[in-house]
Amino acid sequence: MSWRRLRGAIARAAAETTAKKSACPEAACFLFRELNPSRVLTHLEPRGAAGTRGCLLSVPRLLLRGSMQGPRPVVLSGPSGAGKSTLIKKLFKDYENVFGFSVSHTTRQPRPGEVNGKDYHFVTREEMKKEIDAGEFIEHAEFSGNMYGTSKAAVQAVQAQNQICVLDVDIQGVKNIKRTDLNPIYISVQPPSMDVLEKRLRDRQTETEESLLKRLSAARVDLELSKEPGLFDLVIVNDDLEKAYSELKEVLLKEIQKTQESRKS
Repeated sequence: MSWRRLRGAIARAAAETTAKKSACPEAACFLFRELNPSRVLTHLEPRGAAGTRGCLLSVPRLLLRGSMQGPRPVVLSGPSGAGKSTLIKKLFKDYENVFGFSVSHTTRQPRPGEVNGKDYHFVTREEMKKEIDAGEFIEHAEFSGNMYGTSKAAVQAVQAQNQICVLDVDIQGVKNIKRTDLNPIYISVQPPSMDVLEKRLRDRQTETEESLLKRLSAARVDLELSKEPGLFDLVIVNDDLEKAYSELKEVLLKEIQKTQESRKS
C-alpha cells in the first residue's frame, strides 16, 4: 500500500470513529503499518472495525503487544526491605525523564511524608473494589488487611510520556501481569539473607512488631515463590548496592538507549 493510500484510509477511519463514538465508546488500539516498516503510526479505531487493507495488528485497549516499537516496561518485585525503592531512585536520578514510575493504589493510610498521587494513590476499599470490578486494574493483591494494585490508567500515564514504565509489585502482581500483554522485563530484587532483611526493616523504625513479623513471613513466601523457573528475567541479590545497580542497568541498557534515541528524533 502506498503512503498516500494509507493516509487516505486512516483519514476515512478517523471520520468513521468520530461518527460511531457514541455507539461504540470502547475502543481498541490498532497499529497501521505501511509495507515500509520504518514508517509506523497508531490510530484509535472502534473495536471490530475493518481498518485498512494493509498490514493490520490488533492490540488491547491499553497494552500494546511485544511488537510495539516503544520501550518495554519494567516489573520490579521483591520483599519489602530488599532495596527496590533505592534502586529505582538511582535509576530516576541517573536517567532523567527516561523512566516513569507507575503509581500504585492502596487502601492503607499514608505514612509520614508520603504524598497522594506521588507515592501512592490513597483510596478507600470501596473505591478500589469498584474500579477492580470495572476491570480498571492490571493487578491487585491484599497484604496485612490493605489492598494494593496497579491501574491501567497509571501505566497509560507513563506510556503517554514515551518513558519506560516501572512497576513495583509483589509476587502475586507478577503472576497477574504474566497473564496480560504488557510484555515487561521481569526483575526480582532479593536480600542476601532473612537476617539482613530483618535488620533493614527494624532500622527503618516504621513498623510495629506485629507488622514487622507479618512482613518477614510474607518475605519468606515471596522468596520461595520467586524460585519458579522462568518467572523472572533477572534475579538480583542486593548485598552490595553498587553491584546490584550495575546489574540492573545492564539488563535495561537496550531499553534505555531506545528511549534516549527516540527523544532525539
